[in-house]
Amino acid sequence: MTDPDTLSRDIHALKELQRVAWSQLASPTLTTFDRREIRNRIRQSGAELKTYLQMRSEHMGFPLHPVLDTGQRPAKPQFRLLVAD
Repeated sequence: MTDPDTLSRDIHALKELQRVAWSQLASPTLTTFDRREIRNRIRQSGAELKTYLQMRSEHMGFPLHPVLDTGQRPAKPQFRLLVAD
């Protein structure tokens, strides 16, 4: 399952599944149970999509690392007032 073509195809399929599920969720004729099931499907496909995106990122050589807070703040900008005469 680490084949790039397979990962791309699975990612595309999951994105399409989420797009369709969101459009179905907008239907006013759905029951409460149907809405809950669609939201569960969106959550499950979102988790799978995240896993596949991480796998593709690692495969392409772009590991996802959290940004470390170094405690340094950007330099304070120097503002100048310009007067137009």
